Amino acid sequence: MQSLAMIENWPVPTAAAAVVRADGTVAGSYGPLSHRFPLASVTKPLAAYAVLVAYEEGAIELDEPAGPEGSTVRHLLAHTSGLAFDEHRVTAPPGTRRLYSNAGFEVLGDHIAKATEIPFAEYLSQAVLEPLGMTATTLDGSPARDGVSTAEDLVKFAAEVQAPRLLDARTVLEAMTVVHPGLSGILPGYGHQKPNDWGLGFEIRDGKSPHWTGSSSSPRTFGHFGQSGTFLWIDPDARAACVALTDRAFGPWAVEAWPPFTDAVLAELRRG
Repeated sequence: MQSLAMIENWPVPTAAAAVVRADGTVAGSYGPLSHRFPLASVTKPLAAYAVLVAYEEGAIELDEPAGPEGSTVRHLLAHTSGLAFDEHRVTAPPGTRRLYSNAGFEVLGDHIAKATEIPFAEYLSQAVLEPLGMTATTLDGSPARDGVSTAEDLVKFAAEVQAPRLLDARTVLEAMTVVHPGLSGILPGYGHQKPNDWGLGFEIRDGKSPHWTGSSSSPRTFGHFGQSGTFLWIDPDARAACVALTDRAFGPWAVEAWPPFTDAVLAELRRG
């Protein structure tokens, strides 16, 4: 895919990108696919997938208590537990505001570790990484932000989400469906969004503007971006997913570069 070569013009030391179709075939790739990049918050969808495996295995329920009083696993996955961004401090009643929270994902990791009697990083490896052959991916700390991976590995994850084998397809559909519709909140790096829609560990594009995906991305697009200059989106209408990893922190360069890149990828997919 010629559009992927646009990463050559990004002001970053190293970048890799790839597109994988819903049938699992790689439509194109560019850059060092086996280079390991810090994922920052692109760690969250991987962690969420492990939580959903724990749910399907019967280790937890989505609506069981977890985190602050009145909060559940579902609240934590959807950033509606009321926990602050980076502190284990309650700032709102559960279910009333979309408060993007790294602390919430750390509570989730502890909850799964307690329920399964397996450290969360090990559970993630056993439940998601090993079955998908993601041998270059590790979680070296917080389930909110301390994943390290490659474009090659994330293509495998993006293929799984589009055609699930580890989870029931109905569970993945629930993960990409808005939890607590209508809640507003801050999308880090892009300001206040009303509504700020989120599924179970995945951000949902809907009508958000500004946004890190493209102007031609479908409202059903879901995924995540990371402050380390990384993103993964899955567009069900385009029947494709795209991963882009860099080693430069998110900033104005990404706000400027990412949407036209995504629009070019989607245009090439439509033509092809």
